[in-house]
Amino acid sequence: MQDMLTNVRILGRTSKEAPDVLFWTGSRYEMNVKASFLTVTIEAVYGGQEQWIAVLVNGAMLCRMPLLNGENKVLVFRNRNAAEVKNVRIVKEVQPMGGDGPNYIRLVGIETDGELVPVDEPKHRLIFIGDSITSGEGGIGAHGESDWVAQLFTAVDNYAYKTAEALSAEYQVVSQSGWGVYCGYNNDIHMNIPGIYDRVCALVTDGGKSVCGSMELYDASSFVPDAVIINLGTNDGGACGSEAYTDSETGAVYRMKKNEDGSLDGESLERFTTAAVDFLTKLRSLHGGARFLWVYGMLGADMEEAILAAIRRYQSLSGDEKISYLRLPDTTPEGFGSRWHPGHLSHERAAAAIADKLRELL
Repeated sequence: MQDMLTNVRILGRTSKEAPDVLFWTGSRYEMNVKASFLTVTIEAVYGGQEQWIAVLVNGAMLCRMPLLNGENKVLVFRNRNAAEVKNVRIVKEVQPMGGDGPNYIRLVGIETDGELVPVDEPKHRLIFIGDSITSGEGGIGAHGESDWVAQLFTAVDNYAYKTAEALSAEYQVVSQSGWGVYCGYNNDIHMNIPGIYDRVCALVTDGGKSVCGSMELYDASSFVPDAVIINLGTNDGGACGSEAYTDSETGAVYRMKKNEDGSLDGESLERFTTAAVDFLTKLRSLHGGARFLWVYGMLGADMEEAILAAIRRYQSLSGDEKISYLRLPDTTPEGFGSRWHPGHLSHERAAAAIADKLRELL
């Protein structure tokens, strides 16, 4: 297997136990192929939500497909000019589906009549941290579609992918639909990204047991980013409109609340601010030299003041000046995709804004 992976660039968080397994959205196998044909075999494992991939050749998406459980043989190209090098990317289009048992993809075979040559080094490395927007939920599919299905997720038609392309960067994603900094959309305090960030992919387990090293502590030195882009806060704010959450183990009740003017009430603001400051502190300990850019606003900006308050407190406590904030363009009616989430146009606008800001910072 190791020989087969020579000159295959594996991008995304992987474990030491299974360095060829992809869990997160936007993760990919990338290779430069000098051949007339290429076939790959990919193993897919999932419960109720199938794993989708996108196949890109020289930057153009030529195939998007769901994988069946087990091994899938995919013809990438044939009868092509064998003298030309073709860049191939096989991108995982779906986030890790928490609660769906083991779910991942693995490259298990490559067939070609030519050779794989090294992939160029990137100009930058980025990490994107977020929720359903960063996971690409609703980024594909007809306007008005509302089914909760893997088919309506996309990593390629997504602001993270587009930003990375604009900057000739490689990137990683840590994101999960419905999750926040302090709590999820439903006030569940266990649905927070900071709590899982230091693991390879703690969302994917088999009855709580590690799957292909998913519960390993992640080695942050394996991917050193120039910038970390945080797009969180939407679900913390959305929790204000949800019922209270009762912790089944402790019986404690949690609920985010707003004042009449739409701002967070004092207790909710303090909970969010503390969680955000703690997370930024953790991120700095893991990504010492990186620029931090907190972006927000694709689905409204009611949490902006809370985010800014958290950044100010973090800077006051740490003296860290390598953190910035960027308000993203809100999604206009024509910019929605499916599931009432940002679509193609909205992701394009967000990527352009983030890329411009990162050019300034980097």
